[in-house]
Amino acid sequence: MADTKTFVVNAPAWIDLASTDPSGSRDYYSKLFGWKAEPEKDPAAGGYAIARLDGKDVAGIGGTQDPNAPSAWMVYIGTRDADAAAKKVEAAGGKVVAPPFKVMDVGRMAVFQDPTGAFISVWEPETMNGFDVLRKPGAYSWAELNSRGVEKAKPFYKKVFGWGEKVSPMGEGQGDYTEFKLADESVAGGMEMNPMVPKEVPSYWMVYFGVADVDKAHQKAVSLGGREMLPPQDFPGGRFSILSDPQGAAFGLMITNPNQ
Repeated sequence: MADTKTFVVNAPAWIDLASTDPSGSRDYYSKLFGWKAEPEKDPAAGGYAIARLDGKDVAGIGGTQDPNAPSAWMVYIGTRDADAAAKKVEAAGGKVVAPPFKVMDVGRMAVFQDPTGAFISVWEPETMNGFDVLRKPGAYSWAELNSRGVEKAKPFYKKVFGWGEKVSPMGEGQGDYTEFKLADESVAGGMEMNPMVPKEVPSYWMVYFGVADVDKAHQKAVSLGGREMLPPQDFPGGRFSILSDPQGAAFGLMITNPNQ
């Protein structure tokens, strides 16, 4: 999939970065992926920048709302009714962190936590649907839940977004990998957090970006000031790596095999 003109309910529709240094983040990702990311001129946008790849919207970059919060990427799931989604979240054992609110004239959003503590948002579009392009180099490619209690999280996402699941063993005592399914399409992934991860790290969603060559992009990401978290390696569907940007936000790089 490349250009996207249709808005898909209950699938990832947008991503954005809340950064402790938005200017530094815009510079880093622009150099890494070839984005153009200038803050919106409207003062109501609060310095939020829409990152564009060849003129197409791919992500947002803004400042953190809480001065004590770390830099982190957020995944937005598409919805036609943010209020109904918030009610489903509460009924399914999640927490409404920010109740649905209007974002200028572009849409409405809300922020939730699943029962294991991972943050997830919804996007109800008005004048902006979300991604103009995805699953190509320099654009959003995949979202993955790293959970402290994935078996508690999976029923939550089924109740709120209607996600089914396909579970596959990762091999060598690594546990299982869950593909969250919307109808027949895999829309996101999830797994139990590695026990080696420090206890203070909560459950979180990881964003992966498509690249033409994981090894070259990984080297570039490090040379620009990123930090390697997991070196490039193969998985059954392709190749990936994980890094943190200079502001500390974790992200992944990936390429999938054409026959997947």
